[in-house]
Amino acid sequence: MKSRGTTATSATTLLTASLLGAAVLGGCSIDIQDPSAPRVEHSTPGLATPTITPGHDAEAVAAKDLPLAAGGTLAPGTPVGISDGLKDAPGWKPVKENVAGESQYAKSDGCLVAAKVRTNQTPLVATDDRASTVGLFAYLDPSILPEYLKTDTLRWGGEPDKPGPRVEVLVLEQPVAPGAKATAVMARLFSIPASSVYISVSCPDASTLAAARQDVAARLIIVPPST
Repeated sequence: MKSRGTTATSATTLLTASLLGAAVLGGCSIDIQDPSAPRVEHSTPGLATPTITPGHDAEAVAAKDLPLAAGGTLAPGTPVGISDGLKDAPGWKPVKENVAGESQYAKSDGCLVAAKVRTNQTPLVATDDRASTVGLFAYLDPSILPEYLKTDTLRWGGEPDKPGPRVEVLVLEQPVAPGAKATAVMARLFSIPASSVYISVSCPDASTLAAARQDVAARLIIVPPST
């Protein structure tokens, strides 16, 4: 019988080969369509009236921290976003800019970041944002158990290099094996708007990963819905 430690090591090893490698280098998709939803017909772009939930104050929601337990304060119909601020951070340059919702950034020390926004995530929505995000990780790799995930925060709106509110995300960071890259994945599925953000970081070693995560935390701002 395998021990708990062996199971965890096996899961993180599988993550290196599949989840992180595909996410950073191959563009792993988490754009899950709801088969029961009606097909959306494409039409000529034009002005449209924004969808506003009665009694919802988007500015008030964006002005304060958004822990995982507060996901219900968002309104349906408008997804979250991710800023492109990392491209302006020292040592970083853009590799891919908003291609099918994904951007990639490379740092001079060998780190690579992939940031994605996905919509139509209804099939993965669970009771709240935490359960939904756990389900997202399990969808990407069924060997990822809830106890492997830790809580961290990213910026929630505001401007880089200025104090601002934070948004909680779940993080999967594997132990660094000899000769392997140091990696981390940060994600959150916002259950009410049924959209997700997903950021993967891959670096040569633990110290460069720590520095890259600080840059990500400061520069890749999660953009709150505006309506």
